[in-house]
This record gives sequence, C-alpha cells and structure tokens, in this order.
Amino acid sequence: MKTYHLAIIPGDGIGPEVVAQGLKVLDAAGAKFGFKSERQSFDFGGTRYLKTGQVLSDDELNSLKSFDAIYLGAVGHPDVKPGILERGILLKLRFGLDQYINLRPVRLYQNVATPIKNKGPEHIDYVVVRENSGDVYTGEGEIKNKGTTNEIATQVMVYSYAQVERCLKYAFEYVMKRHAVLPWKNLSEEEKKAGFIGKLTLCGKNNVLTNVFGLWDRVMNEMSRQYPKVKIDYFHVDAMCIFLIEAPERFDVIVTTNMFGDIITDLAAVTQGGMGVAPSGNINPVGVSMFEPVHGSAPQFTGKGVANPLAAILTVKLMLEYLKEGKAAQAIDVAVQSVMLKMKSMLIGQMGYTTDQIGDMVVANI
Repeated sequence: MKTYHLAIIPGDGIGPEVVAQGLKVLDAAGAKFGFKSERQSFDFGGTRYLKTGQVLSDDELNSLKSFDAIYLGAVGHPDVKPGILERGILLKLRFGLDQYINLRPVRLYQNVATPIKNKGPEHIDYVVVRENSGDVYTGEGEIKNKGTTNEIATQVMVYSYAQVERCLKYAFEYVMKRHAVLPWKNLSEEEKKAGFIGKLTLCGKNNVLTNVFGLWDRVMNEMSRQYPKVKIDYFHVDAMCIFLIEAPERFDVIVTTNMFGDIITDLAAVTQGGMGVAPSGNINPVGVSMFEPVHGSAPQFTGKGVANPLAAILTVKLMLEYLKEGKAAQAIDVAVQSVMLKMKSMLIGQMGYTTDQIGDMVVANI
C-alpha cells in the first residue's frame, strides 16, 4: 500500500477543527483507493508565538522538505500584530520551499449561492494560477525620513525572467492537462476549428507597469509558440475585476502576478460561494507543496462547531490531485457535491449541520 508522509499544521482558530474533518475524509479515501498517510503535526501559529516568541526557524523549515506534502489549516491570531505570522510563517514557507505557484480553482457547485445575478455553475468554472515568489512580497524597498512630513515609503515589484518563465510554463501545461480529454466548453466554433483546446488569460497592467508587464507579455508570446493548442488572451487587472462579475464564463485559466493574484482570487472566491468552499495549493512542482483553505482562522468562531469544513476537504482533494491520486480526488469531489445538496447554506453558522456532521457526511458518501 502506498504511504504518503504528510506534515500537518492545524494552526489557529478554526484551523484545527476543519483540518480534523479533512483528515477524516483523507483516511476514508485512502481506505477505498488503497493508500494511507503517515502524519506529523506541527504547532506553528499564533498560539505558539504568544507562548514562546517563536515563529518558524530555518531548521523547522528545512525539516519540512522531507515530506510529500503539507496540509495547513489557518494561521492568524487576534493578539498578534499583523504581519508577524504572515511573513514569519506563511511567506517564509512559500519562499523557503520555493512554492512558486499559488493554485486557486474557482468553481461554483450546485445548491451554492453566488452573489452574481443570473449566473450558475455553468458560468463559473476556471482556475487562477498566481505567481507566488516575486512582486512586492519580496520585501524590497525602504522607508526614508520616517516619522517626518518628508517620509517616503517604497515597496518594489520585482520579477526576473526565470520567475516569469516558470510560472507561465506551469500555466500553459495546466491548460493542456485540464483539457486533455475535453476542450474548454466556451471556445467558439472558429477557435475549435483553429485547433484550440483551451485558453490562457494574462491578468496585468501593461499600460502603466510597462517594465514588469512588458516582460510578462514578451515571455507569454514567446512561449505560446510551444503551445499552439492554447489560445492566449489578456486583460488589465481593473477590467478583470469587472468581467469576473459580468462574464466569468469568459475565463478558463488565468495567470497573474503575486499582488494581482492575491486580490482577484478573493473576489473570485466570493463568486463561487465564499471562503468556506475555496481551496488552494502552494505548489513547487519539483519539491514539497503546501495545501490550505483560504478562509483564515476566524477566531470568533473557534470551538463552536459552526465552521464550514468543505474548503479544507476540497483542499485535500487538491492535494490528492498533486499526489496523483486522481480517483480518490474525484470521489471526494462527488461526495462534497452530494453533501452540498443537503446544506441550507455555505455560510458559517448557517449550514444546517455542525462542522463534524458535514465531515461525517462526506465520509459516508465516499
């Protein structure tokens, strides 16, 4: 039996509660499809920081490289100053493990409400590939004359050719993989006749940020010659925010920078039913990757049994796809859809079931 070695970081707030449901589902899928997991838990998060002053040491970071994947619940504590945990744990993990892709599937399921009028599951089904290692998140910049009326603060958007190239290559390959069997449903007849099977849209701002997006444009056009079956497209980030609401069916796979990806994926998550159903992966295709729901720690709901665990469960699905356990991932997806049909709402505290009950229902459907 195949055994996967997983690092578990339950984290803060509702993190441990939803992770527990995800692990129940993982065990059920493993029992059915012939694999198991050996797990080691780590207490990285706000609670440990408040007790010890420790965030994430270099030795602890390096120890995670021996695992097949990392499963994280949530990091965030109301008593910790903003930025300490985010930079000291989340960004350190992503940068230190070179998880240069943030993968965000955006899919609206049946019986899940979207705030967009007259849009349904047939309209909202795309993926955002967010570059995860560069941009203003690298910390390059400075503050001059702090505390004076002449203070100047800079945060620099930095990208190398190599960073852009590897992100775009992942995105092109993802389009090919996504449509290996069936072409994208929203291609026009003319596009199908031209041999396209899917579409890759770059989200940028090349009319203002000419240096950075001049690089992205150039590399994308160069690389597109290697992928003649992928139609390429472009939207400014402000226009993207409009069309994610007005016409989300226009998108198949979106590729974008770290900052713009951070913004548009939260907008996208709301359109798919909220943070309670939105999974994500931080991917290093040749190293260890980390998978986490995007909803945060929601400390005000800790221990009440009202958190929606479906994002954490769909995150397990994403992790299994990465581990090439496709049948198990598909079984989880089907089971989640069955449970969604029985729920009153995806909103926290309004689901009609407790956190544990929803996890048990997914397990039963598997």
